[in-house]
Amino acid sequence: MTRTYLPGVIAMAAIVVASNILVQFLFGQWLTWGAFTYPLAFLVTDIMNRVYGVSAARRVVFTGFLVGVACSLIGTQIIGEFGPLVTLRIAIGSGIAFLTAQLLDVAIFDRMRGGTWWKAPVTSTIIGSSVDTALFFTIAFSGVLTFLEPANDVSWAAETLPLLGVGPIAPLWVSLAVADWGVKLSLAIVALIPFRILTRWMVAHLA
Repeated sequence: MTRTYLPGVIAMAAIVVASNILVQFLFGQWLTWGAFTYPLAFLVTDIMNRVYGVSAARRVVFTGFLVGVACSLIGTQIIGEFGPLVTLRIAIGSGIAFLTAQLLDVAIFDRMRGGTWWKAPVTSTIIGSSVDTALFFTIAFSGVLTFLEPANDVSWAAETLPLLGVGPIAPLWVSLAVADWGVKLSLAIVALIPFRILTRWMVAHLA
């Protein structure tokens, strides 16, 4: 790993570790604190992509994936009140969602890098975040995929109630997914500010 990429690697690893810890703590009824840190992974990927190119961005993504796998393995060995902190389905969902969404983000950003500066990060992050949310919550909690871990009872996630407490009737996991998706979309817009500042500063110092 080239020394140039080290800040991106450290930032991605820190975000993944923090998100794996903070996901254990609730923020309101529909979110965990991890929902606010995890989307920053897209910011790191996009900055690396803009400043150092697609290869560097992919290396940072794979580093984040390996750190995430390590966190999941550790989590499966820690027993909480209701069993392991990380179940097999959550580990699988987290890994597949992260790798798929981040690599998709890298590819879309690279395709759009020649356009207006904000279009690539916004478009790639929104699409990547949407895919990430859909994959993770479906794999981790949908009743259709119970066969992935038959011993893991996720029937609580199938409880039907108004979407986010006010909308049409839907399974609980769908409300959790929609709330998570909303945070990711909001942060995709807010992250444009640090994206612009950091990329301009880093490019200036590389010149």
